[in-house]
Amino acid sequence: MAIRFETTLSAVLRKNAQEYPDHEFIIYADRGLRWTYAEFDKRVDDLARGFLAIGLEKGDHIGVWAPNIPDWLTVLFASARTGMVLVTVNTAYKTHELEYLMRQSDLACLCLSDGYRDSDYVSMVNELAPEIKTSPRGRLNSEKFPYLRHIVYIGQQKHRGMYSFPELLLLGRHMDMARLHAIEASCGTNDVVNMQYTSGTTGFPKGVMLTHRNILNNGYSIGECQKMTSQDIVCLPVPFFHCFGLVLGMMAILTHSATAAPVENFDPLVVLATIQKEKCSAVYGVPTMYIAEMNHPMFNMFDKSSLRTGIMSGSYCPIEVMRRVIDEMHMPEITIPYGLTEASPVTTMTKTDDPIEARVETVGRALEDVEVAIRDPETGEECPVGVRGEFCSRGYSNMKGYYKMPEATAKCIDENGWLHSGDLGVKDERGYFRVTGRIKDMIIRGGENIYPKEIEDFLYAMPGVKDVQVVGIASKKYGEEVGAFIILHKDAVMAEEDVKDFCRGKISRFKIPKYVFFVDLFPLTASGKVQKYLMREMGLQKVQELGVAT
Repeated sequence: MAIRFETTLSAVLRKNAQEYPDHEFIIYADRGLRWTYAEFDKRVDDLARGFLAIGLEKGDHIGVWAPNIPDWLTVLFASARTGMVLVTVNTAYKTHELEYLMRQSDLACLCLSDGYRDSDYVSMVNELAPEIKTSPRGRLNSEKFPYLRHIVYIGQQKHRGMYSFPELLLLGRHMDMARLHAIEASCGTNDVVNMQYTSGTTGFPKGVMLTHRNILNNGYSIGECQKMTSQDIVCLPVPFFHCFGLVLGMMAILTHSATAAPVENFDPLVVLATIQKEKCSAVYGVPTMYIAEMNHPMFNMFDKSSLRTGIMSGSYCPIEVMRRVIDEMHMPEITIPYGLTEASPVTTMTKTDDPIEARVETVGRALEDVEVAIRDPETGEECPVGVRGEFCSRGYSNMKGYYKMPEATAKCIDENGWLHSGDLGVKDERGYFRVTGRIKDMIIRGGENIYPKEIEDFLYAMPGVKDVQVVGIASKKYGEEVGAFIILHKDAVMAEEDVKDFCRGKISRFKIPKYVFFVDLFPLTASGKVQKYLMREMGLQKVQELGVAT
């Protein structure tokens, strides 16, 4: 296909509102909220003019810090309509992480909700910028954040120094549309519309600059792989602040004039109830979400027969979990994508009509208009079929760069335009790709290269094992030893030696885990990615506490 969208998010929303005014765009099944395309477009107009009324301008950076509440999406499209850049803030951030993002991204405005889990967002922001409580609204003068002028509370309640959402909407309704239309017309497809901060499993997060062209076309291709149409209703329990919710979710839905049924905070019961109530045809999730849904004691009470497709992504997708989802959740056309935020994010994806083996064991083939190559990490040369190397991609989907980090951008995207993922993979003779691990996750034991995913795949087949992650544990003798973190199924009983016995004679001795840790949970980022660096630290600490020689 040729690039389909050479336009903006705002223009696509307006087109849908004109062509499908009464078609539902956003549904929150747990609270009875339903917005048609026309109703939502009107709300976006009001908020966009409200932003302009308080002095925000095209090019300003607007942060949104909230779980999947309905007006998260209003902020997204209103910022796009006014030529501003939406900076998505991880819901799990604490003050240290928030301060870094606000400084690094040059935020002019922060829109925030009450909080998330044990985090009180209003208190945290006031702690970082105490001037909020003593400054007139719109004239914040913060010592730490020189660009920050506005704080907007997404809700009815009034907080000192902050605009409330109803106030902005009211201000917008009294402002002339002509100025908004003029700004909207000046926005281009290659303008940055969104900055997403890499989830920071290692080091400080970087602001990935994504354009309208990046995310609209990537979303469209993702929807095409699922055979999405305007009749699809997609249950979205994955976070909007992450590419999974914003691009794989909302951009795929927008570009196919479909319907979104978001879930504010992941709860397996709410997901199952939403699927049944709205007769959803698709549901998204990371593997741990699907596992939680299928293992819920009320799982069999819900009708899931409306489901057809969906996406499992965000972390490694175990083959056994994929097969269970296909059989038990009635999702014969479930898909798996692969990518990274810097690639908008998807570069390869399975399709609904791919052979079942390809859909459970690979991450599909390259998306149209995206070049994908497996390259030798040392030489940069393309690897032959079947030879492991680094995933690299090139095309419209590559980010514009990291915000204010030209050196980091140059390290990520080489002089020939290839984006280097840091992930290891292999391509087969049919053009399907498999992920085999991360370059930095590779375990090197006594000179032997060990790929954690290979051992994880093997241990998933062991009866009683619900989930497993394999990491390298520092060793004075060998450099690293293999450590396995295992979550057991309920009522399963297992000892460390049982795991080693299961491995003996079936995998090479140097691949057999020296250490086995039984845990209840893995450390995860808010977007569902396993934080392997934390597991390495945890493993080393446990080994040292036991006094075992490493």
